[in-house]
Amino acid sequence: MRRWTVSKSVSACWSVCVVYLLVVSVSCGRACAVQKALRVDNSSSLSSSSSTSTSGRHVRSYVHLQGDVRQRKLFSFQKFFLRIGRDGRVNGTKRKDDPYSVLEITSVDVGIVAIRGLGSDLYLALSKRGELYGARNYGINCRLKERIEENGYNTYASAEWRNKKRQMFVGLSAHGKSLRGRKTRRKNTATHFLPTML
Repeated sequence: MRRWTVSKSVSACWSVCVVYLLVVSVSCGRACAVQKALRVDNSSSLSSSSSTSTSGRHVRSYVHLQGDVRQRKLFSFQKFFLRIGRDGRVNGTKRKDDPYSVLEITSVDVGIVAIRGLGSDLYLALSKRGELYGARNYGINCRLKERIEENGYNTYASAEWRNKKRQMFVGLSAHGKSLRGRKTRRKNTATHFLPTML
């Protein structure tokens, strides 16, 4: 009688264990599938953001800026407000009330912005040759990568064009003139801007 009870108990216990393992493996399979999907999603977002960072640097996330529209002035490290004139010329001004220095910064993708001068209704553009100008219509030259640097200033680089694998940046000289993108570097303070509230 005892043997029968023990063997019956063991077989009942074994059945419970088998059922438990089946449930765990099914739920684990679903969890693993979800984790795999998340890993693929993360790796694709990392691969897309790896182009926005140099090797060995921390990758910043700009998801919170997507779809954001801001009216700002870009105050350069050289003490000029960036302006887009009606004639398409981009330069700097010391005047705080210059209507051509009021800009609308719109996020068009994660970390990518379009900057439009409200006074001139022109977009800030950086051509393949590194020329900075105001474009009548939004196009490929108007896509700029916005990045917050270690000193708290922002840099704006062409999202499409490079010069010998180096990024080309929006920059103003010490005299307020626009710099050619080919001569700009991330660490050069001529490319650093502080977005200021109106």
